[in-house]
Amino acid sequence: MLATLRDVPQGTDVEALADAESEGHAPQKGGLLALTIGAVGVVYGDIGTSPIYAVRESLRAVAENGLQRSEIIGVISVLIWTLMIIVTMKYVTLLLRADNRGEGGVLALYTLVRLALGRRSFWVLGLGIAGAALFFGDAIITPAISVLSAVEGLELITPAAQDFVIPLTIGILIALFLVQSRGTGAVSAAFGPITAVWFVTLALTGLRNILHDPAILVAFNPLDAVRFLIGEGPLAFVVLGAIFLAVTGAEALYADLGHFGKRPIRLAWLGLVFPALVLNYLGQGALVLAKPGAIDDPFFLMVPHALLPVLVVMATVATVIASQAVITGAYSMTRAAVQLGFLPRLGIRHTSEQQSGQIYMASVNWLLFFGVIALVLSFRSSSALASAYGIAVTGTMVVTTILACILMLKGWQRPVWQVGLIVAPLLTLEAAFLASNLLKLPDGGYVPVLLAISLGVIMWTWWRGVQLTMTRESRQKVDMDGFAHSIADSQHVLHARGTAFFFTSDPTAVPQALLHNLKHNQVLHEKNVILTIETLRIPHCPPEERIEYAPIDDHFARLKLRYGFMETPNLSRTLGQARRQGLKFDVMATSFFLGRRKVILGGRAGLGRLLDRLFIALTRFSTDPSEFYSLPRDRVVELGSRITV
Repeated sequence: MLATLRDVPQGTDVEALADAESEGHAPQKGGLLALTIGAVGVVYGDIGTSPIYAVRESLRAVAENGLQRSEIIGVISVLIWTLMIIVTMKYVTLLLRADNRGEGGVLALYTLVRLALGRRSFWVLGLGIAGAALFFGDAIITPAISVLSAVEGLELITPAAQDFVIPLTIGILIALFLVQSRGTGAVSAAFGPITAVWFVTLALTGLRNILHDPAILVAFNPLDAVRFLIGEGPLAFVVLGAIFLAVTGAEALYADLGHFGKRPIRLAWLGLVFPALVLNYLGQGALVLAKPGAIDDPFFLMVPHALLPVLVVMATVATVIASQAVITGAYSMTRAAVQLGFLPRLGIRHTSEQQSGQIYMASVNWLLFFGVIALVLSFRSSSALASAYGIAVTGTMVVTTILACILMLKGWQRPVWQVGLIVAPLLTLEAAFLASNLLKLPDGGYVPVLLAISLGVIMWTWWRGVQLTMTRESRQKVDMDGFAHSIADSQHVLHARGTAFFFTSDPTAVPQALLHNLKHNQVLHEKNVILTIETLRIPHCPPEERIEYAPIDDHFARLKLRYGFMETPNLSRTLGQARRQGLKFDVMATSFFLGRRKVILGGRAGLGRLLDRLFIALTRFSTDPSEFYSLPRDRVVELGSRITV
């Protein structure tokens, strides 16, 4: 494992850089208005498609024994106050403050908690892995249900379109995943304005339909939500699973913090997104109050039949944008997981010279693609997919709330009573939503659960395997300073011209590749640089902290290169910058020595042996380090070694 996960001691300058209450910065260029419009498209694309199916599924859950006016108003009231409590209070007000040098998301929050604790905690590690695994489960379901629900609107235009819904959905998804390799920079520029038009449309259609029955406005009263939940009894618990569809995509609000910053995300939510969603939900409720038959598809029935094709096209475009945001979010989450040591090195290709966040990961892209297509072909309708939707999202939300609680207590030093007042209501509500969604397990809810469990096992296995191999290697280490001193007096070693870089995870030990080269070739280069790559627990390493160069003697030196967990190492570029720190080398007379480690199965039995086998299998998927670290291929030398786990 060439990149090491750095345990930052408390009190160091690097840890201070990760202050939990830092304001951070938005990497994108542009004024506040431009960033706010951009946030509308990328951050809120997913939650903006929820009106297509959230009200329909929520009312269907109540309508089995007939639908009363009080039940319609109660459902809409619960929808509105769920948006208020979960999105506005938790994410917009609380979690946007928990930024890791401007970055958000469950892994950024995990690293903040890890720094606040100042020590390794296996259950906090488990929460971080669980949150990331659940996010991936959500990323597979979102494109399937979003695009399928929009295309289903064709059936209202003409019943003959029913046979074309699945083929058209698959065609749109194929085009969406094929375009990923070309980069999404140009397309993303249009996301904001298009999605802004979509939210304006949601607001206008909602306002138009509120006139059908203005009595729906009483849904603003939270007592109607409370009365509905109490009055419906056990049925209300079932309805919560459908109502939660209204806040799917809220996690993206926090995960995309680094792309836009706090202020644009808050302005977009309070100034456009939240009012538009509320008006649309009120409009759908008013329509069903006036025309109970509209319960079959209240969203598309909000407009006159002549305008239905326009709404279907707009909905389809909006769902594609929502899916795109989820896909790019999966790329970013995967890169962070790789850098934090939760996954093997995976191929990362940058699709923009200006934006480091514009990346493409082929393995992730096609894994998502096949998963999404399988879901569409298996469930064949958005109503059926709704049964599988929600568990992953609620699980992730519960994880972020628990991590935020630890951060407030340990990192922000807030009193226990104050944290309890904030967290207890949130955790109670989210736990109720999670329990309600777990009722969907037999009807398809097992899909995201199995996906999350599988990914969680893979991430835990990789992390465990890396720790075991590092422990084994540390037992065999040879002190670097003593080695340099002893080898300087040796008369039996030949010196080759040029510079050799030897990769190692422990700069105090002699790299295995150096020992093998000396053992088999009896030669050392004139200049030998012991190179360590560190992954910090902050998203981006400040330029002044990037490079640390320290000569040992005339023949040996240490070079430490630091990267944040949201950065992709580019050694060719960074080594050029290292010249300013005193590192002198000629690229044409330089070799990079990599230790190609082969892991051998040890004598463990039971579960440990199964995990060891899985780890060995995962090592075969790890990308070539010369490609991952952007090394010149014709200057790389690999030397093999064997290690038993």
